[in-house]
Amino acid sequence: QVQLVESGGGLVQAGASLRLSCTASGVHFHSYATAWFRQALGKEREFVSSIDWTGESRLDADSVKGRFTISRDNSRKTVSLDMNNLRPEDTAVYYCAVHRQSGVPSPYLNDYSYWGQGTQVTVSS
Repeated sequence: QVQLVESGGGLVQAGASLRLSCTASGVHFHSYATAWFRQALGKEREFVSSIDWTGESRLDADSVKGRFTISRDNSRKTVSLDMNNLRPEDTAVYYCAVHRQSGVPSPYLNDYSYWGQGTQVTVSS
């Protein structure tokens, strides 16, 4: 049984930093690209950042470039998202995901077959 468990969300003020983590079990984590998506209240789920299976190639949404950094530790089956200079518009539930079949990063939601339960990030102004 595949499980992805996120942690690290919370309530912060604008300009603060947070680190989200996601630990996987039951999946060949080291073979596949992983990603973070987010969903704000009343909006569709959107791509945030993705990383390839080696941890060397990254893909970021324009809205987070220069502020968020995705990383992974295959030995611990963990993918993390370091978020700096947070803005109120970053408020959302953040989800980690594992690609269905490829080690190449992708921004497309349907490329990912395994999802975590989500962790809330709230940024106050």
